[in-house]
Amino acid sequence: MRSSPALKRAATPKLNSYIAQMPTPKQAAFLWLPHLEVLFGGAAGPGKSSALLMAALQYVDVPHYAALILRRTYQDLSKPEALMDRAREWLTNTDAEWHGDSHTWRFPSGAALAFGYLEHDGSELQYQSAAFQTICFDELTQFSEKQYRYLFSRLRRLEGAQMPLRMRAASNPGGPGHDWVKQRFITGHNPQRMFVPALFTDNPYLDQAQYRKSLTELDPVTRKQLEDGDWDVRQEGALARREWFQIVDAAPAQARRVRFWDMAATLKSAKSDDPDFMVGTKESEAGGIYYVEHVIRERLQAGSVTALIRQTAQADGIEVGVRWEEEGGSSGKIISADMARQLGGFIFGGTRVHSDKVTRAMPFLDQARVGNVKLVRGPWIPAWLDEMCAFPQGAHDDQCDSASGAFAALTSTLRMRSL
Repeated sequence: MRSSPALKRAATPKLNSYIAQMPTPKQAAFLWLPHLEVLFGGAAGPGKSSALLMAALQYVDVPHYAALILRRTYQDLSKPEALMDRAREWLTNTDAEWHGDSHTWRFPSGAALAFGYLEHDGSELQYQSAAFQTICFDELTQFSEKQYRYLFSRLRRLEGAQMPLRMRAASNPGGPGHDWVKQRFITGHNPQRMFVPALFTDNPYLDQAQYRKSLTELDPVTRKQLEDGDWDVRQEGALARREWFQIVDAAPAQARRVRFWDMAATLKSAKSDDPDFMVGTKESEAGGIYYVEHVIRERLQAGSVTALIRQTAQADGIEVGVRWEEEGGSSGKIISADMARQLGGFIFGGTRVHSDKVTRAMPFLDQARVGNVKLVRGPWIPAWLDEMCAFPQGAHDDQCDSASGAFAALTSTLRMRSL
């Protein structure tokens, strides 16, 4: 465990009668740590879910305390032996009361323990008026960094309140958020963040021999992640790494610039609850260095697309070229004709693509790998990095398509003559 000297002292975490299981030594360390952020686990089977439930319950005897436990989907919360099921086992025969309409346990002290989920980027905004003193993320690598960071705005307490503010998480390596979680807790060096590594051999409640046998069926990479909690081994296929992209405050004023649009956006429907986004990436080049300056990412009705592109072009200025991916057939020509009517006074043009997404992305990612791509500081960066570092295995690739399209526009001599 990465720890402070204080951890060498014997310490007993705060417990109460609602915590139905005696903590293991690793769980006890997780519960005792006073730091703002603590991540527990790494490997599978050390009792991560129980540790989070214990952490959430530690202060339910304190008036007005509120805790929130989050998973990525409701199904993850409600499966047998998952967090809501485990809480029901622990609390059903106590004086706590279950309110199914809000997925909340309420306690005689006035405290509350709520369960929630953040299935999509933007789901975190449902908590924008809420306040909690403990927020727990189960399987943190399934969440985006943007979601995690936003929930810090919900950590607050009244003046003089007798409970700490805590962000607690548990996770295995792997998953779409592997890189940002590793950077934040494993390789980062923020003294307010702690990592408590634990293996299934640290869990005396588990049939360890049978579980070890089960893990032998996994592929070598997944087995090292789940059995050993190895954050360095990774599946083949993820083409980019978070550390490739340096964040800077600004791009040079004297640079060539283009905004490239990927117009794959659709709205939520009965067929898809997580459709594609429309993405406009503003990139620039100066001295052989490429800067991703700004990203717009929206789901829009078809009639709103050209209006957004024109409005953005006006904000960017006429020195920023406008490009978009032009679909084949008559539909692409119709869209380009409409864009021409909307973009009078700007330098613009549609671009036909003739290769697959990975092939188009590789020149951009090759420049990133050698340190030639920088990101201009902005709120779009966490979601952009999450997608880029999961490509081509992630749920979405619209931002990658847009970034590689802008890069191609900047590096093509023929196209740049018209910018």
